[in-house]
Amino acid sequence: MENNHWWNKSVVYQIYPKSFQDTNHDGVGDLRGIIDRLDYIKKLGVDVIWLNPIYESPQVDNGYDISNYEAINPTLGNMDDFQELIDGIHERGMKLVMDLVVNHTSDQHDWFKESRKSKDNPYRDYYIWRDGKDGEEPNNWGSYFSGAAWKYDDESGQYYLHLFAPEQPDLNWENPKVRHSVYDMMNWWAAKGVDGFRMDVINLISKPDGLPDADKNEDEKYANVEPLVSNGHRIHEFLQEMNKNVMSKHKMVTVGETPGATPEDAEKYASLDNKELNMIFQFEHMGLDSNPNPALGKWDDRKTSLKDLRANLTKWQEKLYGKAWNSLYWNNHDQPRVVSRFGNDQTEDYRVKSAKMLATMTHMMQGTPYIYEGEEIGMTNAYFPKLEDYVDLESINAYHQLVDDQHLLDGETMMKYIAIHSRDNARTPMQWDDSEYAGFSDHTPWEKVNPNYKQINVKKALADKNSIFYYYQKLIELRHSMPVITNGKYALVPGNEDDEQIFAYTRQDDDTTLLVILNYTDETVNRHYNVLADAKLLISNYEDDQNGTIRPYEAKVYQY
Repeated sequence: MENNHWWNKSVVYQIYPKSFQDTNHDGVGDLRGIIDRLDYIKKLGVDVIWLNPIYESPQVDNGYDISNYEAINPTLGNMDDFQELIDGIHERGMKLVMDLVVNHTSDQHDWFKESRKSKDNPYRDYYIWRDGKDGEEPNNWGSYFSGAAWKYDDESGQYYLHLFAPEQPDLNWENPKVRHSVYDMMNWWAAKGVDGFRMDVINLISKPDGLPDADKNEDEKYANVEPLVSNGHRIHEFLQEMNKNVMSKHKMVTVGETPGATPEDAEKYASLDNKELNMIFQFEHMGLDSNPNPALGKWDDRKTSLKDLRANLTKWQEKLYGKAWNSLYWNNHDQPRVVSRFGNDQTEDYRVKSAKMLATMTHMMQGTPYIYEGEEIGMTNAYFPKLEDYVDLESINAYHQLVDDQHLLDGETMMKYIAIHSRDNARTPMQWDDSEYAGFSDHTPWEKVNPNYKQINVKKALADKNSIFYYYQKLIELRHSMPVITNGKYALVPGNEDDEQIFAYTRQDDDTTLLVILNYTDETVNRHYNVLADAKLLISNYEDDQNGTIRPYEAKVYQY
């Protein structure tokens, strides 16, 4: 099936506004900072800019706790700034995607303020309220941010559900008034020119009937709710209703964040008939380096094996082909830096080579690639050594729970894990140049700058024709110009399934074959793939081609 929608050959650039560019000297990024950098983003060649939440918010969870959906957070700017931003994006031939958080709101939202006033308030049913059970929470659900997923409200004498922070009460999607309030708000943004939505944890909005207890391990205080609350029994009904009321009326692109989703789920969410969403973010490849002990969740220090990674990426390429559309990503605001996680940041040469190799791996696959701010210059994890260096709620809560409360880990081990996996690694300020605070601000930033900013920054990248930036630019140009990258069939090279060092796959349509060869290791290896004599070397991260000798983190794509 041909994929001819505008987003099929698009590339998305994700901006975390707080960390991108400060212009009003308060150490926090703002909309005007994004406006000032639009030419840089355009130079990279991307088609779409996705902004993390810019709505009014108390910032308990960095804007994912929205107190007013139709207002801009004053620390970022105002609606005039937003209008200038969207006009500037459109003038440069790019589109804007907004982050949409509708599984929950802030407890400071007017809906929740009304809801907690009394049990018979008209807004009570906008949220999920329950009586306790035997003097405890209504069920054993744990929050994604540690602790119980319920909070007792003295004011109205019941518990309310919060799958995330206590200040983020979950909306009750069983209530049609909630749903249509959300659709009205989405149409309001569409009228302002917004081109699409990235929908935060959208597959959690349909909760199971009766809110039963979840399965729990003996050493867990509260249960992991994800298997129970993700992909609920009414989710497709809700999304089809949303599509009918919003997306079908506008030429929008939608991507749903769907923790716990399988390829079979993706076929339903992102089917090519576009009755629900256009694509989803799934997290299977992001969970491959999690701790084998479920009680420790993602906190570990092991590196994902190529065997596991290849099997997972291949599964999604094969199962969605001709049925649904993939999202391709390594990084976002919730994930550590790709070059530190899947690549090698120990030397400058390895950092550059492995960043280019990983970029090649995903950008040559079928789907829409997402580039997270700083990824295009190979920004690394910050590896902050002390807990007080971190601002991320998830990391701090996990430390206290696993070290102080449950004694499952010692402090030193947990700090090692946090340095590798904390979300703060993604949220350090963008490294523009080698001046103080990396050109992000002239004021102490809200989050510490990565100490390596003097070596790794945009100014340096733009001055070096062999930089990671220009490599990404080339990959984007290829996607725009080669239909085989959009529509070609993906296949592993026969015999590659168990190779622990080299990932080799093809993309093929009626006219063109691409052979992609990637060395996932720091070793030189020999492999022979019967490359045709007239094959063209389309892109590579080395200056020469040594054919069957494949050097550390080498990436090369042949066309024939």
